[in-house]
Amino acid sequence: MQILLTITDFLVYFVLGLLIYLLIAYAILSWLIAFNVVNTYNPAVRGISTTLGRLLEPLLRPIRRILPEMGGIDLSPMVLWLLIILIQRLYPVVVRSLAVPAG
Repeated sequence: MQILLTITDFLVYFVLGLLIYLLIAYAILSWLIAFNVVNTYNPAVRGISTTLGRLLEPLLRPIRRILPEMGGIDLSPMVLWLLIILIQRLYPVVVRSLAVPAG
């Protein structure tokens, strides 16, 4: 049972950490596109942008619906980043409390 918990801990932390890195790359790429540093006519940039968008937009869209309009500033990546950090911090507590054998 302990090995299974260790493996799931690793997988959860790995996926959440990967999400954070993808989120940072998505935010930086969106800034570079907005300031015309990179051109979306480049097939590599377009491929990376659409791939990151398809991975992260389903996570960001519900947050954008909840957040009020900020006049062109999108805070949903920061909110998602904070939620991921919160899940990383609370995950061990919740899983360990559920995995304790009764009695």
